Amino acid sequence: MHDDRKLTEARLERVLRERVWPAVHGPSVPLEVSRWDAPGEPVPAEEGIAAPHTPAAVGDPWGPAWGTTWFRFRGRAPQEWEGRTVEAVLDLGFDANMPGFQSEGLVHRPDGTVVKGLNPRNAWVRVPDGADVDLHVEAAANPVILGDPPFQATDLGTAPAGPDGAPLYRLVRADLAVFQEQVWELAMDLDVLGGVMRELDHGDPRRWELLRAVERSLDLLDLQDVPGTAGRAREALAGVLASPAAAAAHRLSAVGHAHIDSAWLWPLRETRRKVSRTAANVVNLLDDHPELVFAMSQAQQWAWLQEHRPDVFARAARAAKEGRFVPVGGMWVESDTNMPGSEALARQFVYGKRFFRDELGIDTQEVWLPDSFGYSAALPQLIRLSGSRWFLTQKISWSQTNTFPHHTFRWEGLDGTRVFTHFPPVDTYNSELTGHELAHAARNFREKGRATRSLVPFGHGDGGGGPTREMLGRAARLADLEGSPRVEIQRPDAFFAEAEAEYPDAPVWWGELYLEFHRGTYTSQARTKQGNRRTEHLLREAELWWTTAAVRRGADYPHEALDRLWRTVLLNQFHDILPGSSIAWVHREAAETYAEAEAELGALIDRAQGLLVEPGDGVVEFNAAPHDRGGVPALGAAPRPAGAGDTATAAEDGGFLLDNGLLTVRVDVHGLVTSVVDRETGREALAGPANLLQLHQDLPNQWDAWDVDSFYRNTVTDLTGVDALEPVDHGLRIARSFGDSSVVQVLTLAPGSRRLDVETVVDWHEREKFLKAAFPLDVRAETSASEIQFGHVRRPTHTNTSWDAARFEICAHRWVHVGEPGYGAALVNDSTYGHDVTRDVREDGGTTTTVRLSLLRAPRFPDPETDQGEHRFRYALVPGAEIADAVREGYRLNLPPREVGGSGTVEPLVRVEGAGVAVESVKPADDRSGDVVVRLYESLGARTRAAVRFGFPVAGVSAVNLLEEEYEDAPELETDGDGTAFSLRPFQVVTLRLAR
Repeated sequence: MHDDRKLTEARLERVLRERVWPAVHGPSVPLEVSRWDAPGEPVPAEEGIAAPHTPAAVGDPWGPAWGTTWFRFRGRAPQEWEGRTVEAVLDLGFDANMPGFQSEGLVHRPDGTVVKGLNPRNAWVRVPDGADVDLHVEAAANPVILGDPPFQATDLGTAPAGPDGAPLYRLVRADLAVFQEQVWELAMDLDVLGGVMRELDHGDPRRWELLRAVERSLDLLDLQDVPGTAGRAREALAGVLASPAAAAAHRLSAVGHAHIDSAWLWPLRETRRKVSRTAANVVNLLDDHPELVFAMSQAQQWAWLQEHRPDVFARAARAAKEGRFVPVGGMWVESDTNMPGSEALARQFVYGKRFFRDELGIDTQEVWLPDSFGYSAALPQLIRLSGSRWFLTQKISWSQTNTFPHHTFRWEGLDGTRVFTHFPPVDTYNSELTGHELAHAARNFREKGRATRSLVPFGHGDGGGGPTREMLGRAARLADLEGSPRVEIQRPDAFFAEAEAEYPDAPVWWGELYLEFHRGTYTSQARTKQGNRRTEHLLREAELWWTTAAVRRGADYPHEALDRLWRTVLLNQFHDILPGSSIAWVHREAAETYAEAEAELGALIDRAQGLLVEPGDGVVEFNAAPHDRGGVPALGAAPRPAGAGDTATAAEDGGFLLDNGLLTVRVDVHGLVTSVVDRETGREALAGPANLLQLHQDLPNQWDAWDVDSFYRNTVTDLTGVDALEPVDHGLRIARSFGDSSVVQVLTLAPGSRRLDVETVVDWHEREKFLKAAFPLDVRAETSASEIQFGHVRRPTHTNTSWDAARFEICAHRWVHVGEPGYGAALVNDSTYGHDVTRDVREDGGTTTTVRLSLLRAPRFPDPETDQGEHRFRYALVPGAEIADAVREGYRLNLPPREVGGSGTVEPLVRVEGAGVAVESVKPADDRSGDVVVRLYESLGARTRAAVRFGFPVAGVSAVNLLEEEYEDAPELETDGDGTAFSLRPFQVVTLRLAR
């Protein structure tokens, strides 16, 4: 017997593609078409439906990029179709691209209620028997930006093109057609069996059994009369479809899903419509498929649905109470987790969990982050403090160098907290439940012999779309089918409970989940990152001073304004906005909203501080940092005269000297810092010229804005040319030009400071280049310490293993510290996240350590103008620093003192005692009871004893979780009338609620 499997497989593929699937919709009649082209941005449904429509026809072009056309489709099924299933088939001009990356539509009834969404894999609308058809479709002409090849510069993402732009699409089909159910069922039978068959080993008898059954089925199918012979073709398959799976078959918990990027290759306004289209599809599927369970993350997207499509939200909320349309994630958005600050990452959980509780009555238990670009070691503690139990992601499967060793494990964070975690081995969060995907999940699962089950999220995603009836058809056939894993549609919390119960001794992974890919996201779109950092710190100040004003002066706290501003910041932390990987439109809007937020927060802070000072001719300095500063208490204010720094003096070699009695800094004729001497110890901090700007070529192999590939280091240009080198008030000014760009730096040593500050203004006009600032330090450091949320992580500076080498670009918040026993140094910054740390060999054979800040990139995709223009950075070298110094100076640089005209002092609401204990936020309780909430953490990585002294009458103190509720495992408090004391483990976060 010859091997004819390839012949049969090819035959099956063609018959399905060219005969069976096209026959699913049989006899058809055309629909009458009319249209109205919206002249600008999208309009409400009632306006689009009521607008004056003009006659149109199949074949007409429509839609400039980002434009909206309202189509109206009218007609009636022929009388002879009575009793048959009829569907409107509406093809807006879809191509082979996946749903969510091209034109889309939302179908409405004449009264404005939503029916369902339209996309390339879901282009039908069921018509009630005998009913007149009158459908209004809001058609979105979203351009194809992720094309073929996908990684090329395009200006389609810059702004709306408007109605005068060239049309992108052409209406292809608008029919009423009979839905041939038996043909559809045959298509699903053949689809599933063919998918299973292809994945079985050639020597497996089951493969040949399926092959012969498919041959018999195809032989029985009359290709000129598919509807008339579909039934007998199905009969030939009934036996093999009834054969049950093996007892040891892998178990897959299938969860309907539609990962919708809150912004990416589309703007926020389009995401709101994507959410409506997807949710409408799902609630319709739920009506026809009681087995479906759909999980939707991101409270922000639920809030958009509630605001813009309340009818769809009401249906989704009802299904949520039934456990079928399930909120997951517990976060406001699926945020980046590398770069949000401590309090911001905590608030992602607070705002997300509260929305789901308040609006849906559901306390989510699983944190759902399939697509973020690496996962902070702070997450496990925050997950547990938010009241959640489980964590799911997918993106680590994208790592380029090392394969992560587990799919189910316990993830231990930097403080020792562990959460049960699952990576779906299907390696996608957009599964279609194909035979290949499910076989890959079973083969790939790394817990074989110890655990038996994994989760598979199914549904079209990224741009939305969600599950389809075809996916549910596959799931029904694969529930118990020989040769395949068992598939059970299941709620995610049920999967996690069962998976945790069967695997009580799951292995432990400690520390961050570093993604060995997309390392450029720590740097791309510097304005977005600066806006995030600055608004985070402004929110801290606004909450602190308004809480103080409420307690001290009885002021009315601006709850609504600050809640709105927090939600804005949290939205912009979405994992394609803050990382800098969205189209220009998204980042332009982010810059605008950050500017508005900064202005509003600045005004709020001014008002609060104005309430706290007394009239007078003096100056009161406010210190929002958690450490005392030159006579001004932490979290308080006091009179302080302005100080002045020294102007640079000329040196004999043509350079300049800066000296404040604590540090002596030498700058050579090239404007490079050649020496930083600690006057107390006499030690030289540098191992070579520092504050050296370096320029690299930067053309990664794949995703431009996302990636930095290691070979970028192969070429480097040191920027040593000087246009100007001159003393200025309190410092030294250095000007350079290179390529089409220029940079001006001012170096200063503040009085009494052990910190060399560098203010850098870059007018950046390079393309596909990477700008870094290098500081070679005379320390032998085996690890570097980088600040993350509520603590820091240590990473090797060497490349002993492939895991070490893969971390050639790292993320840090306000500081990076390197040191050897007895001496160290820190580099602090006000808005930079990307860094690299390397070891070098000196001439005497010793080793030194170079820390570099990643300042700017210039990728071309998806925004061809990324980072062009002027940028302002501030960073500083702190020689002789220990970790505690790095923590303190990081806060100080990001929270500079504010001077307010007036007199008096402002006593802090709390004073904290205990080495390394830092206050992250002081705010009113979320329930608006008037209680004060103080969140603090241990910052040094050591066990410590803390005491919090009250600066106002306190009726009681409790330790609470992020939702400000008492919880198990809270620290034991020892409270008296003046304060409370407790112990903290390394990096522990403690939230205190002080009752007034």
